[in-house]
Order: sequence, then structure tokens, then C-alpha cells
Amino acid sequence: MKRSVIIKDILPFLCWFVLLVISVASIDYLLHQMDLVWIGKYLGIPGIFILAVSFIYSVRKRKIIEVGSLKLFLSLHVSLAWIGTLFIMVHAGIHFNAVLPWSAFILMLLVVISGLVGRYLLNEAKNTLRIKYEYLLNQGYSKEEIEKKAFLDALTVKSMTKWRFVHKPITLLFSISVALHIITILMFWSWFQ
Repeated sequence: MKRSVIIKDILPFLCWFVLLVISVASIDYLLHQMDLVWIGKYLGIPGIFILAVSFIYSVRKRKIIEVGSLKLFLSLHVSLAWIGTLFIMVHAGIHFNAVLPWSAFILMLLVVISGLVGRYLLNEAKNTLRIKYEYLLNQGYSKEEIEKKAFLDALTVKSMTKWRFVHKPITLLFSISVALHIITILMFWSWFQ
């Protein structure tokens, strides 16, 4: 693996993930130290709301709304998903014995990981195709010849878009588990604590 790929693509992902874990641990530690653990109990509400707002990227991508650039909405999606995940991870930290919230938490992590991995792989395939296309163009090949020579690479890019077939079902399972978690909370929460 090239050093530039590690620095450009993998290192930022690892830094954001490590920052997320450190942030969660720090916030959880501070809440325990200040005897404010109860705050974590309520962070799931804004966390899930922030995650829901991050799906505006999907709405924009499907052209249901046509305002703003897709790149801006993707950036917003990634940022809001990170913040929502932070809140939910702090929220999950106080429910060690509850199966449903932890299954939702694990599914949320799988959604985040599948999204990041898919995005990385798709970008890598597109960059490889673009570089090959530019190289062949600079070598004097015609567009028809380039399309023939880059056909397999184009198929790879097209097949890489299929990663969504993994990402979407995990997202659906996560959404169902969150809904079940919310329903059980509403049913069993002692409202007058």
C-alpha cells in the first residue's frame, strides 16, 4: 500500500475514529466525576435527532430537494453523523445491561464503518479509473480506445457502487432497533423519577 494512500485516506479515518473514542471516554469520565451521569441518559434524544438530520444527504442525492451542492450535503452528513454518534455513544455508556440499546449501538457502529469503508473504496476505484483515463489520453489513445481499455476498470467502479446493498440493510436494521428501543423506553420508563 502506498504511503500517500495511508496518509491521505486511512490516517484521517483513524484520527477521526480515535478522536471519537477519546471524546466519548472523556465526556463519560467528566459526567461521572461531576456526578452528572443522568445527562448521558438524555443524550440519545439529540443524538438520534442529529443522525436523522444527517439523512438530508440521501434526500439531496435522490434529487428530492435540489438546493445546494451534493458535496456540501455529503460533508454535512459526515459531520452530523459523527456528532450524533458521539452523543449516542455517551448515551449507550450508561446502559451496560440492556440488550436492545447495545444491539442498536453495535448496528450504528456497523453503519458508520460500512459507510466509511464504502466511501473509501468507491473513491479509490473512481480515482484509479480517472488516472488510467488521463494516462491513456496523454498517450494519444482515442476516446473509443480508452473506453475499451478502461472497460474493466469502469465495471469495477460500477460494481463498487453495490456496497450500498450492504450499507442500506444495516442502516434499516439500525433504524428498526432504534425504533424498538424508543418504544420500549416509552413503555417502561418511569416518567416521574
